[in-house]
Amino acid sequence: MSGLDLRPLSAFADNELSAPERAATLIRVTTDPGAAECVADYCAQKAALTVLFGDSRGTTRCIVSRRRTSRWRRAGLAASCMAMGMMLSSSSGWMSTDLAADSSTFAERADQAFAVFAPEQHHPVEVGAEQRDQLVNWLSRRLDRRLSVPSLREYGYALIGGRLLPGESGPAAQFMYQDAGGTRLTIYIAVVQKDATAFRQFSYGDRVTFYWGSQGMGCALTGHVSERHLRTMAIDVFSTLGRAFRSSETSNGSIP
Repeated sequence: MSGLDLRPLSAFADNELSAPERAATLIRVTTDPGAAECVADYCAQKAALTVLFGDSRGTTRCIVSRRRTSRWRRAGLAASCMAMGMMLSSSSGWMSTDLAADSSTFAERADQAFAVFAPEQHHPVEVGAEQRDQLVNWLSRRLDRRLSVPSLREYGYALIGGRLLPGESGPAAQFMYQDAGGTRLTIYIAVVQKDATAFRQFSYGDRVTFYWGSQGMGCALTGHVSERHLRTMAIDVFSTLGRAFRSSETSNGSIP
């Protein structure tokens, strides 16, 4: 990525791009593994800064290092990131220690829910996509949090519906998507005990799950697809759901 303009990628992670700019950046992230990895790093950095400085409004911005940054300033930034890494992450990626104790169980539940329902041909979902609004309202009431259904159409996946599932400490929601070839993905959402932010990967056999926590909610994207491709989609899903969760927390209205 050396010599390239990283500012659009930083702005993408900060949700500061216009719709046309976001679409163009999504294409770049989808086709360029380096760009996808860079955005994932920015999201992890933002998550760590949010936890470290207690920015509950979600206004912490990613830091784009430039060549003109002084050597001493770069060294200071590196030291700060190392300190945050020791406090908030493990060797496999950024993670709040509050969520670490429950993360494996959460990821396993998401993976198992995918393994059980994704192969189902006759009843893969409880409520179909044709009743999307009712599905979202129903699951929002059960989880007591306004949910949003991220669109994955630009990746070739359409929503086929969703269902209510038991979670570790209450109800959980699962949304299922399918592409033209019949390949399925699921988004698993549940309340988590610790209000922390993370972005990590879990694998079981040929199934891959990217999962994270935001605003007291845990979310996971699972599928039989390549790690790189799923990570790109997970970044976009994270952004969509993160905005919905923040909006839900700041709203005083009741969920219909």
